Amino acid sequence: MRCTRAMVVPLVVAAFLAPGAPRASAATSVNWTQFRFDQSHTGVNPRETTINGQNVKFVTRDWEAQLGKLVDFSSPAVVNGVVYIGSDDGRLWAYPADGCGQSLCTTPLWTSTNLAQIIDSPTVSRGIVYVGSQTSDTSAAGKLNAFSAAGCGQPVCSPLWQGLAGNKSILQSSPAVANGFVFVGAFDGKLYVFNAAGCGAATCQPVWTGATGGSVESTPTVVGGFAYVGSDDGKLYAFDANGCGAPSCRPLWSGAIGGPAFESSPAVSNGTVYIGSDHFLAAFATSGCGAVTCQALWKGTYQGEFFGGSPAVFGGNVYIGLETGLGVFDATGCGQPTCGPSWLGFGIGTQAQVQSSPTVANGLVYVGRNTGEVLAWRARSCGKFVCPNIWSGATDDPLVNSSPTVVNGKIYIGSADNLAPEDTQGRIYVFDLSI
Repeated sequence: MRCTRAMVVPLVVAAFLAPGAPRASAATSVNWTQFRFDQSHTGVNPRETTINGQNVKFVTRDWEAQLGKLVDFSSPAVVNGVVYIGSDDGRLWAYPADGCGQSLCTTPLWTSTNLAQIIDSPTVSRGIVYVGSQTSDTSAAGKLNAFSAAGCGQPVCSPLWQGLAGNKSILQSSPAVANGFVFVGAFDGKLYVFNAAGCGAATCQPVWTGATGGSVESTPTVVGGFAYVGSDDGKLYAFDANGCGAPSCRPLWSGAIGGPAFESSPAVSNGTVYIGSDHFLAAFATSGCGAVTCQALWKGTYQGEFFGGSPAVFGGNVYIGLETGLGVFDATGCGQPTCGPSWLGFGIGTQAQVQSSPTVANGLVYVGRNTGEVLAWRARSCGKFVCPNIWSGATDDPLVNSSPTVVNGKIYIGSADNLAPEDTQGRIYVFDLSI
């Protein structure tokens, strides 16, 4: 493992709290329920209206929360006044989305029992929080964990039920909920599909699985009757989202993406599915090509640089992290099999790889960088090939490969400091307007 790396559901969450614990804020107007915001995983929040290109310069750090070990890729979900995020010591954390009235919050609404390791991002659907984990049980190391979003009336909560996901970990692959099922990938190379309501027992077997040719760290994207997922064998796989009527299903089609997907997850927009690999961005027709093996419509690359995170798609552009900043490609390609970026987002200051996935909201594109910063550019080009960022927000931690959650006038992101004392290495930072 490399460790450096919408659906708006109205819920009514009553947080059961220990005496003296902070209470959750009132229900927010927009919910960020899952990694990449919506079911198509485009990374775009079309309903953000507070922070914009004119006032972003006034955005400052509002509050932060002390978590456990590293926040390694896990990205926040914000639903009905509660923010959820996972940490590398296997705990899911729930804090009030508006903080605790102090600059540093140390008492969560609730946290989970120790699940050994959480790297993926939580998903909230119909009052349930789903998150994948590694467990210490080597006979069934991968687990999908389901918790009540309202907690359990105690400071520490156990899962309502757990789905058994093979003999290896669930790493960066985050759960995707669609049509009453939960989809998640595991490091044993399989896509696992569970009944979202569980099975009436403490542990549940999958309804069906789909095999790929390599480990799966990619988050599944389930839309239009297909379940798309990347694999570290260097391919994008498309499965029938309804399964095949058998316990194990073959993909409908697959296509080479130019290298291992690692943590890159598919984004679907306007009949095209986009996914990153180590050195490429690849685009495929969502319906495939009529054969079991499909060629990419086009691939994007830039001077052999490493790509990081999942693509965001907005306004005819595809945004993805690079070694040196942000790469922006024309969503329709360039008329050739291989395309370079239309423009680059350059992050001013010390340089480091961007492994965070970009988020687009209200005309701005945000990304985390492993310099301890969150950066923002205008989503449209500045008219030059290289455009500098127009805002940066600093954390106190060097690693920011969590992806920004931009919702209700706030920017939420996780961080990691592997040199900090044990159990104080991870934090969540929240930025908002200071005016």
